[in-house]
Amino acid sequence: MQLAPTLLILISLFGCNSSKNDTLEAHPFTNDLIHESSPYLLQHAHNPVDWKPYGKEALDLAKKEKKLIIISIGYAACHWCHVMEHESFEDTTVAAVMNKNYISIKVDREERPDVDQIYINAVQLMTGSAGWPLNVIALPDGRPVWGGTYFRKNDWINALEQIQEIYKNEPEKLLAYANRLKEGLENVDLIHLNTEDVDLNNYSTEAIIKKMSQNFDPEFGGSKGAPKFMMPNNLEFFLRYAVEKNDQDLLKFTTLTLDKMAFGGLYDQLGGGFSRYSTDIKWHVPHFEKMLYDNAQLVSLYSNAYAVTKNPLYKDVVTETLDFIKQELTNPEGGFYSSLDADSQNENNKLEEGAFYVFTSEELEKLLKDDFNVFKEYYNINSYGKWENNHYVLIRRKTDPEIEKEFAISSEQLQQKKKNWKNILLKYRDQRSKPRLDDKTLTSWNAMMLKGYVDAYKMFGDEDHLKTALKNAGFISTKQLQQNGRLFHNYKEGKSTINGFLEDYAFTIEAFIDLYQVTLDENWLTLSKKMTDYAITNFFDEEKHMFYFISKEDAAIISRNFEYRDNVVPASNSVMAKNLFILSKYFEGTNFEEISYQMLKNLLDEIAEYPRGYTNWLSLLLNYQNDFYEVVIVGKEAQEKIKTLNKNYLPNIIIAGSTSENDGPLFENRYVPKETLIYVCKNNACKLPVPEVEQAIKILNKTE
Repeated sequence: MQLAPTLLILISLFGCNSSKNDTLEAHPFTNDLIHESSPYLLQHAHNPVDWKPYGKEALDLAKKEKKLIIISIGYAACHWCHVMEHESFEDTTVAAVMNKNYISIKVDREERPDVDQIYINAVQLMTGSAGWPLNVIALPDGRPVWGGTYFRKNDWINALEQIQEIYKNEPEKLLAYANRLKEGLENVDLIHLNTEDVDLNNYSTEAIIKKMSQNFDPEFGGSKGAPKFMMPNNLEFFLRYAVEKNDQDLLKFTTLTLDKMAFGGLYDQLGGGFSRYSTDIKWHVPHFEKMLYDNAQLVSLYSNAYAVTKNPLYKDVVTETLDFIKQELTNPEGGFYSSLDADSQNENNKLEEGAFYVFTSEELEKLLKDDFNVFKEYYNINSYGKWENNHYVLIRRKTDPEIEKEFAISSEQLQQKKKNWKNILLKYRDQRSKPRLDDKTLTSWNAMMLKGYVDAYKMFGDEDHLKTALKNAGFISTKQLQQNGRLFHNYKEGKSTINGFLEDYAFTIEAFIDLYQVTLDENWLTLSKKMTDYAITNFFDEEKHMFYFISKEDAAIISRNFEYRDNVVPASNSVMAKNLFILSKYFEGTNFEEISYQMLKNLLDEIAEYPRGYTNWLSLLLNYQNDFYEVVIVGKEAQEKIKTLNKNYLPNIIIAGSTSENDGPLFENRYVPKETLIYVCKNNACKLPVPEVEQAIKILNKTE
């Protein structure tokens, strides 16, 4: 459904009258963003635009003054958001047009994903595509009538003037269009309750993999074409499917993608951590913003991939990325900040994309001296690694053994060279102006990073990873979680001001379940159930058997929608469905599994149609199609045996453990004094207990 042509016809009825700009009267502006805490909003706090933060006060003002609304949405690390700010929102002529006829509202999409979701859906319907910056014009009641992404100054002015002319002379046309668009928005996330009997075992995952593989890039991995997004959730599903189905071709493609991403320029070869996406097909040049949610998911992904392959490259990626998180995105309270900007100040004190990260050949040769010869081959200081303005973005093409052979050096010598290169270049780079930090803390993203630390701890056994995870879990449970199971979404400078969205519950529940499975501290499991019960009461729709994105206690923005399509981050509904499946194994007498099963059933047709947008749902489907086990370890050595077990890639299990007698349903009659036994169970039916992890692994892998 695409509605743009109708409005474009309306706009074309009115010619551009740019001469009006000369007659606009200047007036003192009242930019209210100066009182906000969001770094993105504060970036715009000194624009000459009369910006208002999103909220009842701004919306009521639009209704009172009967003015159209500009809703401009972005985030602090967004490069093109900065470009449009500089070109338009810092310009007094543009500001005069906006201030005269519009109520202008600035939104941080990360603080208000509910607002972003509605208006990005609207622009998607109107134009067929959407992104950030997102700029929408709405009626005084908030219903959108026009929108797009980045606009050049003159195009922006022309559009504002033309739409204002329509609103002044033929408002009924805008009203009619708004009604049509509202109807479209209500149908965007329409869910049909699937009441049919479905045998999930007959649902062909082989056909889905075949369909998805048609878009695989056989040379660089990922999807064909550019830009290239990493899509860690897709790769998690591919890894699991390849291992469980012994699909060597899919495993080869998955590891190819992981290798190329880790070799690419979107991975910071010096300081660790990934940028959001690559602008080209070879993962070379990103927009340089580093987001917490990407790095959180990729730490989990590379940890899991290491469990399967034991590729040392993957361990290096995890180690270096967590070092980056520790150095740049961790606050003293144990929370994690949101992002680093794409732009930083260059030598001329002007904001420039990537200025912090790139080098000239002359700089590198001067710094590295005799070692430059090996370095330039390792990181492609040549036509392959060249970007623009004689700058290079470090990118790899060859493996360490290939470089060692080419230069006749040992592995130890190369590792020492790499260490020296990084020390020299990081010291030099740190003298530059650093990218701006978005220092707000978001519950959902923190929970993803918490899970990343847990997954890294499971695989590599570094106690510091567990300490960091526990500190973050303590931060969430004391600062963001209330006694009744309700969560806040944001936190900064001791304040939490926005009610949690479904994503906050989904990812926190998931992270706390995982934390239980490495610590055996039942508090984390209890809190997971408390949040789940709260979410069912306040977000769950009994008719559709899905969860709304916003709580029933909060007012809907135009319409109340479901978020269920997986994207760069898994959909909150798919994460909740998996949580419910897992929690049903721990807690008897709940309807958790029935809800999870129905949620999956509702989407089977859409999954078959567009599987790339449902890979977290497909992972849930594998739970139903393949054997899923409860592994229960009871005895004084339970903790140590779980640490050993967790070094294996076992996506089809839950773990429960106790070092003493426990009256929980999974532990009943399973404690034997002076022994530590492992019970491998399926649907509460257990094999004979075994004392050694290796024996349990054989049972799980069906080799015994």
